[in-house]
Amino acid sequence: MRKLFLTIAATIVFYATGYSQFFFDVEVDTAWYGETVQMPPSPLKYQVLFIGDDDIVQTTSTYGNDAGQALAKQWHDFIGFTPDEDSDDLGWISVNHEEISANDSIGDGGGMTVFKVKRNAITDELEIVEQTLADGRTGKFFNVDFVNTVGETGMNCGGITSTVDGRIWTAEEWFRTNNASIYAEGAGVRDTTDWTISTDIAGDFDGSTIERYQNFNWMVEIDPREAKAIRKQYNWGRQGFEGGVVMPDNQTIYTGEDGTPGLFTKFVADTPGDFTSGTTYVYTANGTANPWVEVDNTSLETMLNMSEEALTAGAAMFNRIEWVVTDGEKVYFTETGRDGIGSAFEEGAALGGTLDTHWLSAVRARHPEMEEKPDEQVLDFVMDGGFNDYYGRVNVFDPATGEISVYVEGGPYLEESPEVNSYPDKHLSNPDGVNILSVGGKNYMVICEDLNGSSYGRVPAGVSNRTCEAWMLDMSVENPTVDDLTRISVVPVGAEITGACPTPDGKTLLLNSQHPSTENPYPYNNSLTYAITGWDGAITALEEEALVSEADGFRIFPNPVSQQLEFNKVIDAAVYNANGKRIKVARQIKTLDVSDLPAAVYIIKANVDGDTRSLKFVKE
Repeated sequence: MRKLFLTIAATIVFYATGYSQFFFDVEVDTAWYGETVQMPPSPLKYQVLFIGDDDIVQTTSTYGNDAGQALAKQWHDFIGFTPDEDSDDLGWISVNHEEISANDSIGDGGGMTVFKVKRNAITDELEIVEQTLADGRTGKFFNVDFVNTVGETGMNCGGITSTVDGRIWTAEEWFRTNNASIYAEGAGVRDTTDWTISTDIAGDFDGSTIERYQNFNWMVEIDPREAKAIRKQYNWGRQGFEGGVVMPDNQTIYTGEDGTPGLFTKFVADTPGDFTSGTTYVYTANGTANPWVEVDNTSLETMLNMSEEALTAGAAMFNRIEWVVTDGEKVYFTETGRDGIGSAFEEGAALGGTLDTHWLSAVRARHPEMEEKPDEQVLDFVMDGGFNDYYGRVNVFDPATGEISVYVEGGPYLEESPEVNSYPDKHLSNPDGVNILSVGGKNYMVICEDLNGSSYGRVPAGVSNRTCEAWMLDMSVENPTVDDLTRISVVPVGAEITGACPTPDGKTLLLNSQHPSTENPYPYNNSLTYAITGWDGAITALEEEALVSEADGFRIFPNPVSQQLEFNKVIDAAVYNANGKRIKVARQIKTLDVSDLPAAVYIIKANVDGDTRSLKFVKE
């Protein structure tokens, strides 16, 4: 069993020191074989909101069947949130389903469920709101109608939530190459007849007829208020889409492809908010100030063959781009990694694909012997299959410079998997979902894992379960590393943790536990959407404590201190700096030498009689 520590930052004033952060810790016990969702205890609150194959969704008339009800699909992935600006309700939650199945009521292929929530004025927890939609459906959970609007949908994985106006797109990641592959022995899309496009997208799309499988693998806009699809974005190119982000100008959209090689692309609308016409670009490693190359997005033929067209144009090749997010200026995206990438990159390079220079730091972090090698030789090392990208990373793109760099590299890298009792307390593998939670006026990145394997230290030795965790990172930390991450939740055996969607008020973080083991106890044997509420309250509750030198009978003195910090009880203690990094640990002590610490504000976390106390002290 291991201890998980939740570290949260708050913005307060520490006397006249000039420091404006403090950190406190909440311990959480968990194990590598947990059968339930693990999360911090009070003051944070945990709720299960939506359970796959258990909650009932309201359906439209589909395939000639009457409107009615059905059990929700499974494999929850992306979560989108649309604020309600016209009532006291909070807004609409949209949940993707990666499960591919034939369903006479919900529709063949993948799917999506939407529901509305409000905040309880007393508990601050979320409550699901009963609705009646324009099509007459009444209830709490609603199946998004793809069948009668845009044709069926594929495996619905990531997506886009516009922070400008709450518009939602779902990503059809499930890349198909022929009609037989969408039929999938009767478990997928049964109708394989040709599809005639009906759309308002500018170009030669409207009225064109394509093979059925070609109508999958697009970004698809939906209307969460009425639970129906609006359009497939034929002008963004047919790709194995995963994530995307709408920039504050409501005109530029960046998207990522979950492929090897995967593409990083952008769409710039002619008119803000109107994504039916504009220009599509692909990111290239051309070494110039403008890395973007235009791809003809008015041509159906070009958009159907987006990958080949982009690589021919010199597209930069990534190793499975997952989610994409922005802090309003820069763009962050996860590159989840995959064992063995050489042959895939060789095929892309044969068409004209290139390697971006962010690979240099990624390779050198894993292979110290490459540190002094020329850049070209390092990139050739990747291209030739010498670099196995076991862990992946979070990248950052700066629109001002056109450059991509590594924001947080996965790791620490382990040649062999250690035993549980010697496994690193913090270890980031295969980042997937990513979002930004704003708390107390500060931004925190939330990173979700989706382990690609259990070798090379992705889990401890002897552990077959791909235990997936969610991490939080204070984005004010410069040049962050894995050491700066804080674990905030762990999902049950067999599950992927994903979703990572904050409510706009910063009080609640929404997450999904996807495809857990069916042997887990109910409801953790199903995919489910859960909420962690109280991020703002957790901060407020401890502001006063952080300003004093005593907590529940535990005292530290003198404060400020220059040499020896004294305690009124024998304690186990850990000292953290203002960035939340642990810098000193001591056990069974009544004094602590802090003379070696630079002058600054620190937090000491002490185990006092079995309870945790957190106090601030100033080192002079």
